Amino acid sequence: MYGVCGCCGALRPRYKRLVDNIFPEDPEDGLVKANMEKLTFYALSAPEKLDRIGAYLSERLSRDVARHRYGYVCIAMEALDQLLMACHCQSINLFVESFLTMVRKLLEADKPNLQILGTNSFVKFANIEEDTASYHRSYDFFVSRFSEMCHSSYEDPDIRTKSPSPETEKESPVELTERCFRELLGRAAYDNIKNAVKPVLMHLDNHSLWESKTFSVRCFKIIMYSIQSQHSHLVIQQLLGHLDANSKNSARVRAGIVEVISEAAVIEASGSIGPTVLEVFNTLLKQLRLSVDYELTGSYDSFANLGSKVIKVHEERQLQEAVIKTIGSFANTLPTYQRSEVMLFIIGKIPVPGMYPSLGSANTGVEGSRMIQIMLLKSLLQVTAGFQSTNILTALPTSFLDPLLSFTLMEDAEIRLLVLDILISIIDRHDNRHKFSPVRIISDISVLKLKVDKCSRQDNLFMKKHSQRLYRHIYLACKEESSVQQHFESLYTLLGLICVELANEEVVVDLIRLALALQDLALTEEALPVYNRCAIHALSAAYLNLISQLTTVPTFCQHVHEVIESRKKLVPFLLPEDVLVESSKIPEKLEKVEGEVLFVQAKIAEMLGGSGYNTERLATSYIPQITDEDRLSKRKSIGDTVSLQLEMESRNSPEKEQRSTAEQITFETLKQAIGDSVNVEELERERRRQVVERFQTAPFEEIAAHCGARASLLQSKLNQVFEITIRPPPSPSGSVGNGHGRTRSVPVYEMKFPDLCVY
Repeated sequence: MYGVCGCCGALRPRYKRLVDNIFPEDPEDGLVKANMEKLTFYALSAPEKLDRIGAYLSERLSRDVARHRYGYVCIAMEALDQLLMACHCQSINLFVESFLTMVRKLLEADKPNLQILGTNSFVKFANIEEDTASYHRSYDFFVSRFSEMCHSSYEDPDIRTKSPSPETEKESPVELTERCFRELLGRAAYDNIKNAVKPVLMHLDNHSLWESKTFSVRCFKIIMYSIQSQHSHLVIQQLLGHLDANSKNSARVRAGIVEVISEAAVIEASGSIGPTVLEVFNTLLKQLRLSVDYELTGSYDSFANLGSKVIKVHEERQLQEAVIKTIGSFANTLPTYQRSEVMLFIIGKIPVPGMYPSLGSANTGVEGSRMIQIMLLKSLLQVTAGFQSTNILTALPTSFLDPLLSFTLMEDAEIRLLVLDILISIIDRHDNRHKFSPVRIISDISVLKLKVDKCSRQDNLFMKKHSQRLYRHIYLACKEESSVQQHFESLYTLLGLICVELANEEVVVDLIRLALALQDLALTEEALPVYNRCAIHALSAAYLNLISQLTTVPTFCQHVHEVIESRKKLVPFLLPEDVLVESSKIPEKLEKVEGEVLFVQAKIAEMLGGSGYNTERLATSYIPQITDEDRLSKRKSIGDTVSLQLEMESRNSPEKEQRSTAEQITFETLKQAIGDSVNVEELERERRRQVVERFQTAPFEEIAAHCGARASLLQSKLNQVFEITIRPPPSPSGSVGNGHGRTRSVPVYEMKFPDLCVY
């Protein structure tokens, strides 16, 4: 019965007759549109027949492909496309299965035209919005096949790059690829982000595309702008993990990944930051440390091997600069409170004398610690660039200011300059720093157009708490013999910013006293080089000229002007125009400076006292308090701490004091001691009177310095006691070393721990 129906066309099912009628006798005539409309109407009226229509069309298409009747193949695909676009019924899924089967058949064909035909049909299908998701479909074959077609090596370039569908005629393959890529990422859910990014990372790895940077940056810009903003931190996490995975790859590859992180992190910062802020900085700082290790050791391994890759120093330096730039660009997108957290985070990573351990590996030693200090301070400078906090107390907390100021006392000139620039960046909240450069004598400072606001309550509290420490470190920084022109320019800018940003009446008085103390320093410190002494004189003159005009006291301004005019005539090398320039004009030897070319503290105190300033403070010279911090920080790196402490201990040990005392006891000393005992009561009364008088009349700084010195002496004695009573643990190798006698115990700070135990 079925066989008879198959032979008799009139007895065939209607849907088959309708399908057969859309095919013309000559395939060149194309789809029979009238009959196609009948087939579409039938499919809409009887949706339960749609799956059979699809199956029959699929059967005919397969037969035509096998018989190489490609004209009918095109007609069948056109009919499928029209049915697919017109029908959205419940049974559409079964029809889609037939459609996908036919597309797969075309993509598997050897003919490029059939592959293009199937691709265009799939693109139309992909643009259809479906009401419900179909989880039973599998697109693995299509993803694999389309990826393979992207790498086609067909000899005809026109066919290799063809895309003949009407709506994409004017769209190049690159534009089409990018559009599809964006649409794919835009539809990616939270769980699929990693699956979308991982193939991109693999592609960039396999084709060495990180080094060129341009293509990889463009790819991840597309990714970051296409995905949902709340998912962007997942991309950053994958990039950070990929950077860690390539830690031992070439510097150019790591620099390329860092560049991508830089661009992606800036885009992410405008959306959802999430928990990745400190993770970004932690990974970048770790890469800085590794790069320094690689540069100094010449190997990617802990110990240089013959088969290891050759380290190119200039590439490592370029990587370090890229990491520092990335840290700055990402930090500039963060809000103020998060940038403050980042500043604290970075300062906690820097090896600070006496506070934090060295970050350098055992193979890099002191030089490694120094380079890491410089790199991290450069990173910190990038973070503070443009930083404008309304509350200076939160911008410079004690936990941040203490370790930062300790660097101003180190011998390394580059480190000191970086610290000065960091302080300038934080204090400069009204973009005034560039107005103080170059250092020069200005007759009317109104031309600088300085932005001066009234000090807030927080500013006053900050200066009450930290001003003396700032003055002290500025004063001691001027005593450094290795300081050059840039140091004195930065010191002048810092002093100028303190005067403009944080000065009240009390602060102004202290700043004037500090400037006069610097003049005294240049006069008395004959051990300093001639250039340094002239530069300190020039710094003091330029600053007194600035602050006198800010106080607007006519007599004070007149005195400063007269001294400056005298210097121009007699000693021009004590002014910034001759000293703080590239080719300085200074004498070989600095003769005694005196008379009218010096600023007189008594005159200034009298002049300002008449305008309501504190006369007693003005008449008192500034004396910085010297503490143990100066002695312990005055070294090139942390590695010198141990030798310095041992030297101090050996010099001040109780045994040595007892020996020196015994050696000095003679008949004359005993006779003197007996004579002194007669007047012991008078001496005691005189001593007490002097103590009372000192505390009643001496300035606060002198009293503080005296008490600080006694406290330092007490602390040193306590350290000696602790050293005697608390010994480090014995060496693991025992007490006998190689037959050369007893070996000393290994202190904790000299022990070498595995890399997994320390960061």
